[in-house]
Amino acid sequence: MKIIINGKEEIIDRQNFSILELLIIKDVKMPEMVSVELNGEIINKDKYDEIIIKEGDKIEFLYFMGGGEYIGFATKAIHSGYEKDKETGATFVPIYSSASYEYEKAEDLADVFDGRKYGYIYSRIANPTVNIFEQKINTLENGIGAVATSSGMSAIAAIIFALTESGDEIISSKNLFGGTLLFFNEIMKTYNVKVNFVDACDIQAYKKFINKKTKLIFIETIANPKLNIPDVKKIAEIANQNEIPLIIDSTITTPYLFKAKKHGVSIVVHSATKYLTGNGTAIGGVLIDTGNFLWQKSKSPKVIKYTNKFGNFGFLACIRKNIIQNSGACLSPFNAFLHCIGLETLALRMEKHCENAKKLAEYLKQHTKIINVNYPGLSDNEYYEISAKQFNNKFGGILTIRLGNKEKSFRLINNLKLAKNLANIGDVRTLVIHPASTIFHECSKEEMEEAGVYDDLIRISVGLEDFEDIINDFEQALKEV
Repeated sequence: MKIIINGKEEIIDRQNFSILELLIIKDVKMPEMVSVELNGEIINKDKYDEIIIKEGDKIEFLYFMGGGEYIGFATKAIHSGYEKDKETGATFVPIYSSASYEYEKAEDLADVFDGRKYGYIYSRIANPTVNIFEQKINTLENGIGAVATSSGMSAIAAIIFALTESGDEIISSKNLFGGTLLFFNEIMKTYNVKVNFVDACDIQAYKKFINKKTKLIFIETIANPKLNIPDVKKIAEIANQNEIPLIIDSTITTPYLFKAKKHGVSIVVHSATKYLTGNGTAIGGVLIDTGNFLWQKSKSPKVIKYTNKFGNFGFLACIRKNIIQNSGACLSPFNAFLHCIGLETLALRMEKHCENAKKLAEYLKQHTKIINVNYPGLSDNEYYEISAKQFNNKFGGILTIRLGNKEKSFRLINNLKLAKNLANIGDVRTLVIHPASTIFHECSKEEMEEAGVYDDLIRISVGLEDFEDIINDFEQALKEV
């Protein structure tokens, strides 16, 4: 049978075979990362074993990056994306510190550039080590593909730039991490993109701001540092009814606590710097397309351009081939290597983070010098039930405390010996920070209060130390307040 594959006529010595069988016949590398176009139409993966190839058919294999699958969470984190080096038998991903990649034939490199053949071109676009990290996190999120970036903020920026143009609007929670809030307020305004801020938990507020110009809804699973928790499924229903993608920052919850796809999320984003890596050694970000949104219905021209060729992988193709490739916001192979190391222990670490945080919150709540303790895992917290429901009876590793004034807060921080005073979360070490004078210092008082930031508030990212040592550290420091 004569058919045309990637623009070249080929003779297949078989009759009545499916697309899936053709992938096997042609020994297509990494079939979980390939999109098939048959006679100009992108084919749904569910139909690969049903559709029969006919004489003269034109087939295009179009590659994107970020597949892979296993069953259990810990197994996925350890084994997905990479098995072993065929030459040496090494079982952990190597660092491919190469800027570009050689091809013997000009036609081969041209095919890779056009997406007709799997391969690497230039590490600003894709890199083997980075790709393995993408496959691992994509598997954990049960997505259709992932793109890693230089930081969590660059992942958020890439999404916004891909989905919006001048004159567009987005809806966002106003209870945001300081960096995201400043990005929306300062950067996006210069691009004439209007951000309509709403209370993350006010479901009706989202409906109020939806119009023809709305291109996305953005929320966090747990607001940092306000720690309020929206009902994600209800917001996803609103987004879906209006054919608007729902973007969620799941940095604090990670895929171990929160199943974004199950809750109707379109795109999930992480700062890989934090819990995914877990030790403060590497800056990085990643975004994952869950496959919940039909991008052929996107209202964003840049994405539609790519869906014409890549079907429902159009958003990922737009991110990689347009935004990341042209902005240079790529992840370093070395950082990807460190992220891969961190992912292997994510399940164990998140269990311990949550356990220690709950114990510390319960202890500090009884302390006479603490005015308020905010932690979703306390039974009287207003978000206890929704947190237990959405995060599989886990409540995260972050809590905040208030001591009455800034001076007392500073004194507590200055007298802590085990806990580290620095701007990060999700470390194996217990970390503290005074958000009002650091992360949110450029925000107005109103913006701070909307984000749950006050002069006397301290954010605590509870680490993995022995709990008795954490308690002793806070106890001795509180004596000095």
